[in-house]
Amino acid sequence: MKERWWMITLIGRDAPGIVAALTRALADGGCNLGETSMLRLGGNFTVMMMVSGAADEGALSALLDPVVCERSLCLHIDPIEAHLHEHLIPNLQVSVSGADRAGIVAQVAGALAEGGFNILDLESDLAGTPDVPVYILQISGVTNEPVEAVERRLAPLRAEGISVNVAPVETYIG
Repeated sequence: MKERWWMITLIGRDAPGIVAALTRALADGGCNLGETSMLRLGGNFTVMMMVSGAADEGALSALLDPVVCERSLCLHIDPIEAHLHEHLIPNLQVSVSGADRAGIVAQVAGALAEGGFNILDLESDLAGTPDVPVYILQISGVTNEPVEAVERRLAPLRAEGISVNVAPVETYIG
């Protein structure tokens, strides 16, 4: 029988011990983790975990319910195909910074998508001060386009005074 996989997403106020409580509940329930991503955003904690081993969504929810209730977390569960061991390695890094305004991420992501750029990781932060906010965006991904073509796609941002840096990712294997 094919192993069933679930993507669980949890969100809540950040506090010490969330990861320990979640992973303990899953381990005690006989679940196994695949890929995970956990981070803190603006005082909130979010986690996405690929989990196998639970018979169904209800069983997985029941395993996590004590942790979810105790810590006031929001839980979402979806069935997925795992596709483990198919990790893509980024070959390009895009860094963007400038005065904060609505639409920067949409503009950058749209320009990258036009060239077939596959975003593998995107992180952003708000720096500066409340009066003079600066938006910082880091994107890594995979593309078949040369750096120069990606640079041309992002040129309109530079015309708006936004700093854009596109650089190949040096991958050392061996």
